[in-house]
Amino acid sequence: MKRLTAAVAVALFAGPVAHAQNPDPTDIRACTAVESDAQRLACYDHATGRVNLPVAQKRMDQDTTTPNIFGHDRKDASSAEVQANNEVSKPLSLLDSRWELSPESKLGTFNIRGYQPVYVMPVFATNRQNNQPHSPNSNNTVDQSEQLDNVEAKFQLSLKAKVWQGVFGDAGDLWVGYTQSSRWQVYNSKLSRPFRETNYEPEAMLVFNTNYHVFGWDGRLLGIGVNHQSNGRGDPQSRSWNRVIANVGFERDGWTVMVRPWWRIPESKRTDDNPDISDYMGRGEVQVVREWRGQEFGMLLRHSMRGGSHSHGAARFSWSFPVAGNLRGYMEVFKGYGESLIDYNHNATYLGVGVSLLDWY
Repeated sequence: MKRLTAAVAVALFAGPVAHAQNPDPTDIRACTAVESDAQRLACYDHATGRVNLPVAQKRMDQDTTTPNIFGHDRKDASSAEVQANNEVSKPLSLLDSRWELSPESKLGTFNIRGYQPVYVMPVFATNRQNNQPHSPNSNNTVDQSEQLDNVEAKFQLSLKAKVWQGVFGDAGDLWVGYTQSSRWQVYNSKLSRPFRETNYEPEAMLVFNTNYHVFGWDGRLLGIGVNHQSNGRGDPQSRSWNRVIANVGFERDGWTVMVRPWWRIPESKRTDDNPDISDYMGRGEVQVVREWRGQEFGMLLRHSMRGGSHSHGAARFSWSFPVAGNLRGYMEVFKGYGESLIDYNHNATYLGVGVSLLDWY
């Protein structure tokens, strides 16, 4: 406590001269976004100067310059320091806390963070299970129908970490992420309770902090990444694809919107497990997240961006709410094509209920 008090005192009273000689410590508010207890403690030690770790450095020009779309406006050191002191109590936005966009939210590299929701749903039910998956590629069509239960369990693990901070000087951070989701026929004793489908999704993303306004929304994030998704199975159940995905993030007053168009990297027609996957899993999606009174509501809309017989899409609604401590209740409703890779061209409705440990981003 004495060290923390001393650190605060130095920040408030050292003045412009001391500030120019010593870089500002990481804003302690950003530590609240770290999911791991050990890494969150290390973040607090970092922010209060207890250990000699790399710290976020702010470049302050003496002359005010014009606004920059890839960052906040630069001001003279003294005015920026006053502004920082006045905004100590202002919470970080959802995108800022999850992607470390602004200079004061930077935490350095190799901190494990949450990415997509992490949850366990003991009940994940559908009105129409996909008993005989098929594909235009004859090598990827199942010959015999399986007797699958319409009620199973589903769980998901999703993490990310920054591996390079400041790829282009002060701009651009390189992140890597990994998401794994499994559908488990845990109640199907006739088939020895198999895992029906597991999807593996590693990716790399280059993320920039942006600063512009459009129709009342703040444009905060611009990213580009490479994504691989597969189910790790052999023929005829094998499914996979590779994509280049753009990310554009907006936010305002508890709302966050991510627009994600993508382009599928072409594969050989002879070896393609699912040549028509883009007409079902889509060519882009929009994610909307709303935080309200401790609850979090999510909506995902996905579409093929084609008409006629090639027009397919999906919608997913999620809701998480406090239960006890860090434990949160979680509910998910999905309608459309592509709830999983094996079901990419299967249209069904799903309802899941369980608990969440981490929410969006």
